[in-house]
Parts: sequence; structure tokens; C-alpha cells
Amino acid sequence: MKLTDQINEKNGSQLEPFYTFEFFPPRTDQGFENLMSRISRLATLNPLAMSVTWGAGGSTKDRSLELAGLIQSQQWNTILHLTCTNMEQGLVDYVLKDSKEKGIRNILALRGDPPRGEEEWVASDSRFTRAVDLVSYIRSIPEYADWFCIGVAAYPDGHGDGLFDEETEIEHLKQKLDAGADFIITQLFYDVDHFLRINVPVIPGIMPIQTYGSFARVTKLCGTRVPDAIAAQLAEISHDDQVVKEYGITLAVEMTRRLREEGAIPGFHFCTLNLEKSVQRVLEKLSWAGPINPLQNKLIAEASEISTSHGGPAETDLVVSASAAVNEATMNLSTSIITENEVGRGELNNAASWDDFPNGRFGDFKSPAFGNQDMWGGSGISRSEALTQWGHPNTVDDLTQIFLDHLHSKISTTPFSPTPLSAETLTILPHLERLTKGGWWTVGSQPAVDGVSSTDEVFGWGPRAGYIFQKGFVEFFCEERDVEKVINRIDDKGKGWVHYFAGNVKGECRTNVPEDGRNAVTWGVFPGQEIVQTTIIERESFLSWLDEAFSIWSEWASFYRPDSPHRRLLEGVRDSRWLVSVVHHDYKNADALWKVVLDGNEP
Repeated sequence: MKLTDQINEKNGSQLEPFYTFEFFPPRTDQGFENLMSRISRLATLNPLAMSVTWGAGGSTKDRSLELAGLIQSQQWNTILHLTCTNMEQGLVDYVLKDSKEKGIRNILALRGDPPRGEEEWVASDSRFTRAVDLVSYIRSIPEYADWFCIGVAAYPDGHGDGLFDEETEIEHLKQKLDAGADFIITQLFYDVDHFLRINVPVIPGIMPIQTYGSFARVTKLCGTRVPDAIAAQLAEISHDDQVVKEYGITLAVEMTRRLREEGAIPGFHFCTLNLEKSVQRVLEKLSWAGPINPLQNKLIAEASEISTSHGGPAETDLVVSASAAVNEATMNLSTSIITENEVGRGELNNAASWDDFPNGRFGDFKSPAFGNQDMWGGSGISRSEALTQWGHPNTVDDLTQIFLDHLHSKISTTPFSPTPLSAETLTILPHLERLTKGGWWTVGSQPAVDGVSSTDEVFGWGPRAGYIFQKGFVEFFCEERDVEKVINRIDDKGKGWVHYFAGNVKGECRTNVPEDGRNAVTWGVFPGQEIVQTTIIERESFLSWLDEAFSIWSEWASFYRPDSPHRRLLEGVRDSRWLVSVVHHDYKNADALWKVVLDGNEP
């Protein structure tokens, strides 16, 4: 059924709002299967439709079409995202034909984000340079013109490239409507007052904040204006993921209420990030779904109390966040690469808490939220950042110096570490320096920790009155001949306490971890809860990260000319190096990992 027909039916009763849910195709087969169970449960909340995102450049084409087809086959109305990025006419024709055969009636036509390795958006086919071209093309084909209901995006704060002209944005929106678009969904915004000035009928996109890290990352990548009050309140509670989540639910509820009451908005588009509980809780708080139990009310009240105690507004006065609900790039927001400054502050991932927080690359691969590192399926770096931060490396020694400069805080990032080192990483800095100077470039690490307070300024996370534990962990790139050296050291010195994974760009993998082995390397113990395991290293998650890690080398290389020495160097490193991950299980001995990996010598 066309979404507009459904909306018209709903609009017959202004008292009953409508809403749609957005999902992205999971990276793993297990995640895909589990997502379908999750969608089945969310379907009981009676959404008007469910949308499926489209990866930049068609990178998720097969899985997006499969997921959309499965949803439609269950008689749940489906919206398939479709972008211009790397899309040629033949592929567009294929997608439209396949969608119609699957019974899909709704398309969200988007320009799309830059594919990996490109700083600016460049069309692969001159006929598809903007979303309006997709709209016009679909309307020009008789067999599709009346079949599809077409939606487009609106950008209250402009695009993520930082360029924003309100008049130009409105003109582009008008062009898309004139070309035949039927409905509009907004991208990420936080300024409700600004949104309410827009006179064009739109469906606002809403994404409850899941974690502080994902909030900071998405707002940076989207170029979103964040009100000072919201930024300050979140910064105050950033150490406690559960409180952040509750705060995000409260924000989403208040935004929805305000938009509905002041803007007479009849419907909303919820970006789920393949999670379940936050969206369900928002609908419950709005009295659009079943009742909330007393414990949920208590948690929300605590989050609201924390925000007001720091000078923030009471729950009824909150200015509330919204999401990039229409931007297919949000498919990747559920994952932030956990690198040297982030390991140990991972996101909850056991099956019982899949819905609590998004899962990063150290999360549970069976979770539907287990996915890519960033919005474009890459490192999130741009060509200008690469040239400014890392220059034009010509030799392996130049690359070693880049990684050392990051350790010494001379540069703020590497392609594998998007932020400066954390205080936690600084506690093991001498060991990382020794490895890196020897040509083993570290890209992930954490020190061993034995029961520090959850409020510790360096290692703490989660609720108060808890204790944090960590196993020593390090991850690095090294040459193939060094892999054998690492394995020999582990066999000789490890004495059963050390596990490793090693893999290359060809997908070869060596490990001493049992087939079904799962190494929890960070966990917390809190009152009234089961033990919370925030960081897990296992075969499936390592292999998934292995693909991402080597594709980052390709992305970095693509910033330089094909015939340049810089590109040849980076591609050569990609093809010859191995990624090695080592965990020492003696978390009571802070030096245990380094005595094995370094073995009293340099690499």
C-alpha cells in the first residue's frame, strides 16, 4: 500500500498519530536472523510502515533488498531507501524492478553520502546527481510512475558538509516535490523552534540517544547544531550509559509531544538503529503503546532529576533531539570503532541487553545492531583530514612516525584512531611506544584492571557503586614474518593464559581460540544487576573487523593518485601486513600481557 494512502486514512482521525520505524541490514547472518524476530515484536506496536536503509554506493544492495522483501512478505508496508551515490541507470532499473516484484510500493529517494575514499559527492552517472533526478526518473517510467509512492529528505540544519543556505534548501525541496515526491522525512536536527518555522508538510525523524559516544559521533558527522543545554547535560552524565539512554528517551518523548502539539504534526519516523527498547519506551511514555512498569518510570525520573540538577530544564520543558531518520548513513551509527582511547568503554552486548545499547565492533556479532564503524561504512575520514594529519608518506618509516606522532599527541588521529589517546591508554603508553617503534603499529589496546570503582575518572563507567575489570589487550599491524614471532612468544610464555587472532587482507586467519570461544575482556559488577560484559573478542567479530581494518588502508590509499608512491606504499602495506589481536587473561597482573608480547625485547 502507498504510504500516502495510509497517511490519508490515519488523518481521518487527528487524535490517533501514526509512526514508522527504520532499520538497517545487519552485517552478519546471525544478526540478520535476529533482526527479523525483533521486527516481528515491534510490528505489534502497529507502525504505519517500516523503512530499510541503503548503504552508500549500493554497498548493502543485496541485503537491503532481501530485508525489505522479507518485511513486505509479512504484509508489513515497506519503504526502501535508494540513493544516487555510485548508482547507474542499470542498477536503478534493477532495484525498481525487484522492488515491484516484491510488492514494495514506497521508495525514499536520496542523493546519498560520499562513498568510501571520497571527500565530496561525485555522481557515477550524470543522469543521477541529485535526489530530484531519481524522483523524475521513476515518474518518467510508465510501469513505475503510478506504482511507487516516493519520499524525499529535508535537512533542517543543512547537509553534513557544513554548507547551509535556508533558501537553497527550500528551493531544492520544492524541486523534489514538483518532480513528483509524495512525502518528506527530515534528517537529524535539534532545534525544534527552527523546525516549526517550516511550512511544508513533513514527517520529522526521531532517534532516541543511545550512548554519549554515538551521540557525539553522529552530530559531528552530520554537522548538527546541538543546543548548549543538551550538550552540557549529556556531558555531565556521559559516564553512565544507562542514564544517558533514559535521558535520550525523555528527550525524544518531549520533542514528539511538542511537535505534535505546536506543529500539529500527525506522524513521526523513528530511527531504531536496529534496537528495540528505546522506541518502545518512547511510545509507551506517549501513551501510544502499552503501559510502562514502575521500574522504567523510576529510571526515567532519575534521568530527568540528573538533568535538572545540572541546570537543565524539567522533563516538560526539555528541547528534544531528533535523528537522521532519512539519511541512509544512519545505518552505521550503531557502531563506533573502539580504538586505543575507547577500548574498555565498550557498549553492552550480551543477548539479554542487545536492546540496551548499540553494539560496536567489540560487541556481540549475533546482535542485529552489530555493524560498521561509521556512517559510510569506513573510518569517517576525509581527504583533507588525511592530507592535513598524515601528509604524504613515502616509506614504512614514515608510517611508523605517523603512529608514533599519534601516541605522542603530535597529531590527534590516525585512520584507525579517530580521537586523541585517552587517559586510560596513557597508562600503557611506554609499551605501545616500544611496539610501534619496532614497526608493530598499535590500533587498539587496554590495560589490565582489577576491580576499580565505577566512578574512577580514568577507568570508570556505568552506574555508581560498581567495580570495573579489564583484561590486558593489544591489537597491531605487523609484517607476516612477525606473526610467527608473536605466536612463538605466546606458545612459549603464555602458558595457556593468552589468546590471539591474526588475519590478513586475503581473509586468512590464525588463532588459538576454540571454535566457539568468546573472550570477555571488559566487565562490570553493579548492585542489582547481572555481571555486565561490555567488550567481547571472538572469531566472528574479529573477522568482521578484519575486513573493515584492511578496507581502511584502501580508503587511505585512495586519497592519493594511482601512480603516486604514497598510494603504492599504502596498498602494499594493505596487501602484506597482518592484523594481530592478543588478550592476556590474567587481569590481576598489569604487566602480564607485555611480558609475553614484548618478551623483554623490541619487536
